[in-house]
Amino acid sequence: MMSKWIVIACGFILFGTAVAVIIGQSRETTKADRLITTLLQSESLQVVGPVVFSSFAELPPPVVRYFRYALTDGQQRIKVAKMRQAGELRTSTTTDSWHSFTASQIAVPAAAGFVWNAKVVMPLATHVRVLDSYSTGTGSGRLSLLSAFAVASESGAPELNSGALHRYLAEAVWYPTALLPQSGVLWTPINDRAALATLTDRGTTVSLEFRFNESGEVTGIYSAGRFGRFDGGYKQVPWEGHFRNYEVRSGMRVPTYGEVGWYDAGGLQVVWKGNLIDVQYEFAP
Repeated sequence: MMSKWIVIACGFILFGTAVAVIIGQSRETTKADRLITTLLQSESLQVVGPVVFSSFAELPPPVVRYFRYALTDGQQRIKVAKMRQAGELRTSTTTDSWHSFTASQIAVPAAAGFVWNAKVVMPLATHVRVLDSYSTGTGSGRLSLLSAFAVASESGAPELNSGALHRYLAEAVWYPTALLPQSGVLWTPINDRAALATLTDRGTTVSLEFRFNESGEVTGIYSAGRFGRFDGGYKQVPWEGHFRNYEVRSGMRVPTYGEVGWYDAGGLQVVWKGNLIDVQYEFAP
């Protein structure tokens, strides 16, 4: 008789857990949807006019080569980019454990913002949901177990805002009209294979060195000090990324592979590497 009641109790526990997961997943999905809605409604720059190659005369030579390589003269500017990615990541520069992920990302150049929604596979058939964003000048990050139970959440710290804007600028190679001067990017020459891109948004200013090959491709980015979380606190650490495998998407050339990492223990430690599975663009009228 006792075993019968134990079975019944276990059944109620499992049922209650399943209900809690469903409710939690609905709550987390709503949060992601709200972030996207806010981003789409927060355009701070007016997207005006097509891309005009003749306006590039004052830009550093490698930047001109890049725009002529990646864009088409007279094309419309990107209003929204919707991407799907797959790859691997690790939680720190010191761990050897890599976890596969799939992600969707939306970027809105006129708002200088993005929302990244990733499912990261974990041991024991579990997963965590990572929701990173930069919108209306605010960076945020949220981690939820089984896409249902929040285990970490942070938003609005100046260091987080800066780090998120750095990421937006680096990933603009996937929505390349966002790198045009008309999108707020100031280009400063370094040499024939590099130039410094500076972007200011709502009081936060970041700069990244963009590196180019002779064909005009952006092959990498570098920051001498991007903010990241290390040992429970924020610290500025050299940060570098690489891009390759360019393909034509909607008439533009974009990389389909990227990786980024932090400098630690005397060298670059890659912590994220991913492939662009698909990208859809909405262009300004």
